[in-house]
Amino acid sequence: MSSSHSIRITGFPGLVLSLLPLLPLLFTLPPTLEAQTRNTASAPAGPPPSELKERVERFTQDRAVLLRFHDLDSADRRERMASFYRTWQSDLEALDFDALTVEARIDWVLLQNRLRYELERLEVAGELAAERERLLPFDSVVTALHEERRRLLAVDPEGAADRLHAATGQIAEARKRVGVALGDGEALDGQGTPGGGETLDGMELTPVTVLRAVNRARDLRRTTREWYEHFHGYDPLFTWWVATPFEAFDEALGDYIRFLEARGMGVGEEDEPIIGDPLGRDALLLDLRNELIAYTPEELLEIARHELEWGEARMREAAAELGFGDDIHAALEHVKGLHVEPGEQIHLVTELAREAEAFLEERDLLTVPPLAREVWRMNMLSPEMQRIAPFFLGGEVVRVAFPTDGMSHEEKRMSLRANNEHFSRAVVHHELIPGHHLQGFMTARYGTHRNAFSTPFWGEGWALYWELLLWDLDFARGPEDRIGMLFWRNHRAARILFSLAFHMEEMTPEEAIDLLVERVGHEPSTAEAEVRRSFLGTYPPLYQAAYLLGGLQLQALRRELVDTGHMTDRDFHDHILRAGRIPIEMVRASLTGEAPPRDFEPRWRFHPAVP
Repeated sequence: MSSSHSIRITGFPGLVLSLLPLLPLLFTLPPTLEAQTRNTASAPAGPPPSELKERVERFTQDRAVLLRFHDLDSADRRERMASFYRTWQSDLEALDFDALTVEARIDWVLLQNRLRYELERLEVAGELAAERERLLPFDSVVTALHEERRRLLAVDPEGAADRLHAATGQIAEARKRVGVALGDGEALDGQGTPGGGETLDGMELTPVTVLRAVNRARDLRRTTREWYEHFHGYDPLFTWWVATPFEAFDEALGDYIRFLEARGMGVGEEDEPIIGDPLGRDALLLDLRNELIAYTPEELLEIARHELEWGEARMREAAAELGFGDDIHAALEHVKGLHVEPGEQIHLVTELAREAEAFLEERDLLTVPPLAREVWRMNMLSPEMQRIAPFFLGGEVVRVAFPTDGMSHEEKRMSLRANNEHFSRAVVHHELIPGHHLQGFMTARYGTHRNAFSTPFWGEGWALYWELLLWDLDFARGPEDRIGMLFWRNHRAARILFSLAFHMEEMTPEEAIDLLVERVGHEPSTAEAEVRRSFLGTYPPLYQAAYLLGGLQLQALRRELVDTGHMTDRDFHDHILRAGRIPIEMVRASLTGEAPPRDFEPRWRFHPAVP
C-alpha cells in the first residue's frame, strides 16, 4: 500500500478487525470531483468571477418568467417587455462602471447591448404584426380572449361565444379577399370575379407574407384550443354557450390555414417550394451589431468568397495528388465511394471519436474531463429526420445519419455517399470532443450566467474552429482526408454566401441548392435538405453564417495569443470554455484582460481579406 493511500484507524481492536474487509473498497471509490474535471495535474485556466453574475442571472430569470406569462405576441406583451428592458437599462446606468472588474465590465456591456437589441426587435415585431393582421383580421379577438384568461379575469360565456362567432365571419371575409388577390375564383364561392392582382390593401402578397400569416394563425389556433379546454367541462354555462361557435371557428381557421398554404405558398405541390423569411439588409445590420460583428453583410460576403476560393484551390491540389488533375468533382466522387458497409457506421463513429480524443491529449491542446469522455452517447437519425439533417447532429448525444432498410434505393445510395468515411472523420470531433459535447459539458458548469448572451458565433464557431485547427495540425492522413475536411470547409463558406445573400434578397433557395451542388459537391438531396434546414425559420438569420465566421474569429485570436507565445494552447482553450457563451470580441477582452469601454462598439477586424 502506498503512503498516499495509508490511513490510521484508532479505537477498539474489534473495530479494526471489522473494517479490514472494507479496506480494498475504500481505495477503489470513485475519483473525487476535482479528479473528474481534469486530465492532467494542472488546473484548467479560466477567468476570475464577475461581480455581475447574480444580476445577469436575475435578468435571465425575470425575462423568462415574463415571456412565459406573455406567451403570445401582442401589443400588451410588447409594451410590458419594453418597460422591462428600459427598467434594466436604468439599473445598469446607475452602476459605477469604472469600479467594475474586467469580467464585470464585459457582462455590463453584453447586457446593455442585449437590452438595446431587444428594444429594437420589439419595434420590428410591431411592424410585422401590423402586416400580418391584414391577412388575419380576427387576430385581436383571439389574443384578447387569451390575455383575459392570463390576467385571471372572469369569462363571460355569452360574450365569448359572440366574439368567436364574429371572428369566424372575419375568417370567411379574409379568405374571399385573399382569394381575389391571388386570382382564385373558387375562394369567392361564386360571389364575385377574381381580381387577379397580388396585393392586399396595398400590401404585396408574397409567399413570405403568407408564411408569416400562416405561422401566426397556427399559434392563434393552438392558443384558442388551450383557452377553450381550460373552461370546457369545468363551467357548464361556458360549454353551453361556447362549444358550437368554438368548433365552427376552429374548423374555419384550419381550413383557412390550408387554403393559405396551398394557394399562397404552394404546399402540397409536386415540387413544393422552399420558402424562407428574408430579413432585409437593415435587419441584418441590427443582428450583426447584436453579435458584435464589425463587418457589413457585403464585407462578410467578400470573406466568404475568399474562403471558398482558398478551399477550392486546396481541393484541386488534393485531386491532383490522387491522379484526377484539377477535377474536383472526380476526386469527390472517389471519396464518396469510400464508405463502410450498412450497419457499420456506428462502429466507425466510435473509432473516429476516440481517435480525435487521443489526438488532443497527445498534443496537450485542452483539458478534457474524464466524465465528459465517459457519458456521450449515440442515436441513429430516422429517415424522416435525414430529409432535413442528412449528416451528423451532435452534443452529448451524437445523432448519426446513415441508410436504413426503409429508404428507397436512391436514398440509400445518396446517404452512403454523403456519410463516407472521410467526410465523417472531418466532423465527428465537431459534434463530440472537443466540439459541441465538450462545450456543452463545460458551459453547464462554468460561466453559466453568460448563457443569456449565447451566440452561434461562439457555439458553432467553437466546433468549426477545431476543424480549422486540426487542418493546421496535420490531422489529415492523406489526400482523401483533406478532401473530406475541405468539403465541409467549403460547405461553411457557401453557407455564408447563400444565407446572407438570401436575407438580402439577392439569392433564391433554388440558387442556393445549385451553389452547394456545383461548387461544394453536395448530392442534390443533401443540398436541398441543407437549404430547407437553413430557411425553415427554426434558426436565427445569422446562424448558418456563424459557423465559419466564428471559427475564423477564434483562429485569429489563437494566432494573436498562442502563436506569439502569450499563452499555451491548453490555457487558451480552457479559458474560452470557462468564460461562457459570449460574442467572440468579448472572449478576446476576457483573454487579454482589456476591459471594454462603457460606450463600447464592435471594432475588431479579424480577417486579412477585409482588414
